[in-house]
Amino acid sequence: MLILLAFIIVFHITSAALLFISTIDNAWWVGDNFSADVWRVCTTNTSTCMAITDEFNEYQSIQAVQAAMILSTIFCCVAFLVFILQLFRLKQGERFVLTSIIQLLSCLCVMIAASIYTDRHEELHQSHGYVMEVSKGQYGYSFVLAWIAFAFTLISGVMYLVLRKRK
Repeated sequence: MLILLAFIIVFHITSAALLFISTIDNAWWVGDNFSADVWRVCTTNTSTCMAITDEFNEYQSIQAVQAAMILSTIFCCVAFLVFILQLFRLKQGERFVLTSIIQLLSCLCVMIAASIYTDRHEELHQSHGYVMEVSKGQYGYSFVLAWIAFAFTLISGVMYLVLRKRK
């Protein structure tokens, strides 16, 4: 049982790290001379960055992605704290239900964010507010990490439900 708990803790911390990296790092949409995320667009040649503001088309979609990723990261961190508290406070059979619910909320938020970005990426990168041509790019590793974090948070949320029944 101790090995299982250690595995779950490592898995949960990995999920949180993936969420932090995908939320913060500037690589949701990349091209030959630029990289973009949900916060800013940077050119790799001159190392200048431009924040994404309300001047851009589809700014509401970007704000929805930003909010969902931040909520997902917060839910994942709160779920870990609740897990640690429940580990020592509740008796067996009652553990980890709240942790599972919070982790599944984190999973839902990251799925919403990545789905919005997937659906709206063409409109997001057609804005006239960009200094360079960003429509000719592809998904970057932060976007891929967001989808991997979705899978990890879903698996860990289900693991907490299964672990609840173990004695």
